[in-house]
Amino acid sequence: MGERCCAAVRVLVLQAAWALAGGQVRYSVPEEAKAGTVVGRLAQDLGLEAGEAEARRLRLVAQGRRASVEVSGASGALLVSSRLDREELCGKSAPCALRLEVLVERPLRVFHVQLEVTDINDNAPVFPAARKNLSLSENIPPGSRFPLEGASDADIGANAQLSYALSSSEHFGLEVKSKDENKIYVVLLLTKSLDRETIPVHRLVLTASDGGRPSLTGTMELVISVLDANDNMPQFNQSVYKVQLPENTTPGTVFFQLTATDKDDGTNREIFYSFSDAISAKIQELFKIDRKSGEIRTAGELDFEDVQSYDLEIEATDKGTPPLSGHCRVELEVLDVNDNAPEVWVTSLSVPVPEDASVGTVVALLSVSDRDSGANGRVRCWVWPASPFGLEATFAGSYSLVLREALDRERVSEYEVEVRAEDGGAPALRGRRGLRVAVSDVNDNAPAFAQAVYTVLARENNAAGAELARLWARDPDEAGNGRVSYSVWEGGVGGGWRPASSYVSVDAESGRLWALQPLDYEELQVLQFEVRAVDAGEPPLCGNATVQLFVLDENDNAPALLPPAGSAPEAGGVAGEAGEAAAAAGSGSVSGTLWAWAAWGAPAGQVVAKIRAVDADSGYNAWLRYELWEPRGKGPFRVGLYSGEVSTARALEEADGPRQRLLIVVRDHGEPARSATATLSVSLVEAAEAALAAAAGSSSSRSAAGAELGAGAASAATNVWLVVAICAVSSLFLLAVVLYGASRWAPRAAVLSGPGPTTLVCASEVGSWSYSQRHSRSLCVADGAGKSDLMVFSPNFPPPPPGPAAKDTQPEPSALLDTVSGTALLASTLSLSLCPFSLISQPGSAISRAPPSRPEGGGC
Repeated sequence: MGERCCAAVRVLVLQAAWALAGGQVRYSVPEEAKAGTVVGRLAQDLGLEAGEAEARRLRLVAQGRRASVEVSGASGALLVSSRLDREELCGKSAPCALRLEVLVERPLRVFHVQLEVTDINDNAPVFPAARKNLSLSENIPPGSRFPLEGASDADIGANAQLSYALSSSEHFGLEVKSKDENKIYVVLLLTKSLDRETIPVHRLVLTASDGGRPSLTGTMELVISVLDANDNMPQFNQSVYKVQLPENTTPGTVFFQLTATDKDDGTNREIFYSFSDAISAKIQELFKIDRKSGEIRTAGELDFEDVQSYDLEIEATDKGTPPLSGHCRVELEVLDVNDNAPEVWVTSLSVPVPEDASVGTVVALLSVSDRDSGANGRVRCWVWPASPFGLEATFAGSYSLVLREALDRERVSEYEVEVRAEDGGAPALRGRRGLRVAVSDVNDNAPAFAQAVYTVLARENNAAGAELARLWARDPDEAGNGRVSYSVWEGGVGGGWRPASSYVSVDAESGRLWALQPLDYEELQVLQFEVRAVDAGEPPLCGNATVQLFVLDENDNAPALLPPAGSAPEAGGVAGEAGEAAAAAGSGSVSGTLWAWAAWGAPAGQVVAKIRAVDADSGYNAWLRYELWEPRGKGPFRVGLYSGEVSTARALEEADGPRQRLLIVVRDHGEPARSATATLSVSLVEAAEAALAAAAGSSSSRSAAGAELGAGAASAATNVWLVVAICAVSSLFLLAVVLYGASRWAPRAAVLSGPGPTTLVCASEVGSWSYSQRHSRSLCVADGAGKSDLMVFSPNFPPPPPGPAAKDTQPEPSALLDTVSGTALLASTLSLSLCPFSLISQPGSAISRAPPSRPEGGGC
């Protein structure tokens, strides 16, 4: 407790003492003191006890400028930490005082310490230059004064007070004047006249001493050159110089050097050269003279044709005061050389030149000249390239550029012509002039299509206005002569009567081929016409191209049922009831009811009836298949998938009932498939009744189809009809045997359809086919096995061009002979439906296409 009271008392006493002293401690230290020098006992002066400086962290607070002092942590003394340079810290300011802040903690206190750095004589006087040169004329009078720059001393006070002394000389003295304590003027005084011939150079030493102890000095050497008086003028060794110079001398060439002498010395002897003021500015631009060496050189290009000689007045002037001058003249003669090339000028140019211009037409008038004379001025001219133009001389220096060959703008539309000229100098010089001769167009080219024949494929039922193709004809002419317009030339339609313009149209500008209406394959298969391209020239020229438009078939026709052709041989008759087989536009069509008879006990596979259908399309779209739609399941009847023959699937029994109603669907192979339906009503009767119904059906199938033969019919009527049927069959059999023998040994016969538009329908075990052709060739043969059909198709291509190859591949209709066997004739005669076919005319029909592949099991 007592120690704390004593510490508190000491602090209070220290604070009171600090307040009485103004709160600031002052120290003084000389500059350049060594590091570690003790400046003062800071901790003791602040009233801190030993060891308390370190405990309370006595330290200096860093400020902007480096103080170069520090506080010792152990002793609390203020020490020099780095070099102290008063001149660096304060410059010429006096006194040089540094303000320091000292910080002590517990409690926190800030003390101000002022450190004064005192000056020592550590800087010698310094002159601005170690050597000063003075040039004094030898005619300067004594008593002349020449100011000199004094020395400076970085120290202050007595250390910076300077005094001057001059080395001994009988010609010079020193005069020092002080304006005030800080400003001293030093003047060099000439005490005796100078003589350059005696002493040309005087060397003196000016010494400056400061007032420090010991005193420091600085020196400056004074070099005084005695200048000679200018009493002699420059002299040339001759007054006129003659020089010859070729006119092709390049600028900058030194062609002459002048030399003048002066008897004086020093600057009075130094000479510079120049042109006289009498020389014009133009000549001074052509020639330059070196002021020191006297070299004369060309600055521009000389031209003998302009100026043949030059007179150059030259002055040589010394540097004396006043300056003296000497004069001479250089006569320059310019020698002529062949330095002018021939010049070609176009006085008249007639372009463009029409491509039909005649040979000898004048295209341009030219003028050729050469400024040289004699052989250097004689010029010969020619044109390059040599064709199709040439030069003709009209009179001296004038030429005409004429046409030597016919022009073709489509081959060359513009010519770069160069007229060349060469003089007779050595070496010879050439001149040239380029001409651009444009060739104007004449309508001499007709439009030409890229192909003579265009083949275009278009699907039927296309939209009106659909683009079918794009034709393009090239006309190498330009502007209106090359602007092509297209039109359809009115030609006929293959096999038809309507003009081509009713089907297609061509855009007059672009050549796009449009469809004016939907195309129908069944009406039109091939459309051949011409497209004409006409340019806008005068007169207009035209070119043609043939367009063959092939219409591709679409499945747009449903199968159409044909009326019955008669009765089957083993089965009863087949008849239609109040219906016609018409093709519907939608997905299918429905026919009326067909009637047929079948005998009870008929074995499986016996043909009862045959459904006949035709499709106006072609190919797969006309390939028909038959399906039994009702009844489904295991019924007593079945339908041939491609033949359309309705046959028994098993033996018929009385349990099957007196009548069977069959619903048969006929479909084509198109995408999407179209169909037609046929209803077949089969009456089941006794064998004799079935034969009687078949015989009666040949005369009136429609009346017999609606009546059922009852079991209680009169036996007399039955016998009569049975006898009639047996007689008829026997007669037909005998006739068939006779015809068979006749055909067996008779010459070969031919069955050939005429060249009219026909449609052949041929049914077989594998289906029904439809085929149409303007010049169709069809043959149906049943030779050998059961039922087989044969068709001969013409290729679905446009007629080939006439020639040997065409004759080999496309025989004439009259040359096609197909033999029909007796069996086929017998089958046709008996109407046993071994190969039923029908030729149906279709007005307006043209080429159709055959099915893509032949079905298995034979067929058309």
